[in-house]
Amino acid sequence: MARPALRVGLTGGIGSGKSTVSRLLTEHGAVVIDYDLLAREVVEPGAPALAQIAERFGAGVIAADGTLDRPALGAVVFSEESARRDLEAITHPAIRDLAVRREAEAGDRVVVHDNPLLIEMGGHTACDVVVVVDVPVEVQVERLVRDRGMTEQEAHARIATQASRDDRAAVADVVVDNSGSVDELTARVGDVWRELAAR
Repeated sequence: MARPALRVGLTGGIGSGKSTVSRLLTEHGAVVIDYDLLAREVVEPGAPALAQIAERFGAGVIAADGTLDRPALGAVVFSEESARRDLEAITHPAIRDLAVRREAEAGDRVVVHDNPLLIEMGGHTACDVVVVVDVPVEVQVERLVRDRGMTEQEAHARIATQASRDDRAAVADVVVDNSGSVDELTARVGDVWRELAAR
C-alpha cells in the first residue's frame, strides 16, 4: 500500500471557508478526501451505520424512501450532547475506515484530509501537516446567517458543537486567515501549496 507523499489535515469551523480552500488545493494538484462526502456515504441505505442509527434513534430519523432524514436526526443531536456522542460513536469509525481506503487509492500524492471534525476525531495525530482555516466567530455567524439561512442562535449552537478556535490553533502547523477577500485567500492558498510541495 503506497503511502501518500504528504498527509495533510485540513480543518476549520463551520462558515470558515474550508471548502473553498479544499477546492483551491485540488486545483493545485492535491488529492482531497472530503469527509462530508464520506459521512454521507457511510449512511447510505444498506450501510451498517444507517442500521445502527435507526436502532439508536428510532424509525423517525429514517425517511420513507429508506434514506437518512438528516433534519430529523440533526434536531436531536444538535440539542442533546449525549445523542451527538452516540451518533459519533457510530459514524466516526466507519468514516475513518473509508478514509483509509480512499487514501490507499491515491497513491504517492499529496493527500488532503478535508475534515471539519479533524481534531474531534483525533485525525490530526495521523497527519504530517495540519492546516487550519480561521475566521473570527462573528464572521462565522454572519456567513451562516447570510449564506445558510440560520438564525444567529442556530449559528452559535452549531459553532459550539465544534472544536474552539483555540483548540484548532493549538494543533495547527499552518493557519489560513480567511477574513479577507477571495483574491487574498487564493494567494494565501497558493503560498501554502508551495510550502507543502516543497516538503
